Amino acid sequence: MKTQVAIIGGGPAGLLLSQLLDLHGIESVVLERRSRDYVLSRIRAGVLEQGTVDLLRAADVGARMDRQGEIHDGVEISWHDERLNIDIKSLTGRGVMVYGQTEVTQDLYAARDARGGTVLHEAEVTAIEGVEGDGVTVHFTHEGEAKTLTADFVAGCDGFHGPSRKAIPESHRQEFERAYPFGWLGLLSETPPAAPELIYAAHDRGFALCSMRSPTLSRYYVQVPLSEKLEDWPAERFWDELRTRIPADVAETLVTGEPLEMSIAPLRSFVSEPMRHGRLFLAGDSAHIVPPTGAKGLNLAASDVYYLHRAFDRFYNHGTSEGLDAYSETALSRVWKCERFSWWMTSMLHDFPETGAFERRMQRAEFEYLQMSETARKSFAENYVGLPY
Repeated sequence: MKTQVAIIGGGPAGLLLSQLLDLHGIESVVLERRSRDYVLSRIRAGVLEQGTVDLLRAADVGARMDRQGEIHDGVEISWHDERLNIDIKSLTGRGVMVYGQTEVTQDLYAARDARGGTVLHEAEVTAIEGVEGDGVTVHFTHEGEAKTLTADFVAGCDGFHGPSRKAIPESHRQEFERAYPFGWLGLLSETPPAAPELIYAAHDRGFALCSMRSPTLSRYYVQVPLSEKLEDWPAERFWDELRTRIPADVAETLVTGEPLEMSIAPLRSFVSEPMRHGRLFLAGDSAHIVPPTGAKGLNLAASDVYYLHRAFDRFYNHGTSEGLDAYSETALSRVWKCERFSWWMTSMLHDFPETGAFERRMQRAEFEYLQMSETARKSFAENYVGLPY
């Protein structure tokens, strides 16, 4: 097989890149290790920055999002029973879109199918060769056979555990990581949201988040130690713990139900530099991970794809490699700013085992500063709705 851009990873980043390249007349083949059903079963983020929304529209996959997604103009932060509403729309002129990552992926699959895009599932990449030469060869297994895909370039959109980042020699990459000593226990339920806006709740027992996917589908999280086991958390225990950590008036009206899905996700901050090595380009979780506190994971992947598809367009359609040469530096500049915001939110709202009295007072002071300062709230809002590309 031969193509112009080989894309490893068929999640939202890989599919979006393939769709945008296609719209610019650039050929690609997507290799996804899992089945389509598996990809669509993953429950992920549901808050889209304005930049992500605009990019999905530009990729001709925004119609259902515009019909079913919900625009939110604010967000709440609570400290025990104290509630602070941050009006992000009035502070920045923009809001965010609540639309689940699974829905985004469904829309992207439909768009690739409609345009005849090549997406191979259960295609296990075994080696990536030639990234420092004149062309790339991707070796993979598919339908029980060993196969090869040759391309001008390869885009690694295959997540933290994929082979793309490992194809960059250790001597040529530097990794930065902060592993957090807790995880998020999440529950998805067919119930109305607890409040009109997302609530990020700080409590002595740990962080909690009241989120939503639609007017009838809610997503909740509570901070738990990494030692916790999912089987030790029946739904009743989860709901009781959530009620304890969120404001009392919200807890009183909380509608509970049987979980559609429950899972525990560890939290980490991670960046690998550079995001380009020869003819290999990294995008999304293959290059960086953020804790979900700031709702930046999918959005950071989208900004990577924005920079990368424009760079390929300039190369193939305008004869210049300037965008490709600048890709890593350009993408990383935004990545680190989003890492900072996600780290800051995580540090302010979570209970850390090593936190002493001084650090707890600092967390409280951060909350009080947001309460008293419009400038602080504007800074929060600017980061939450998404820094410009």
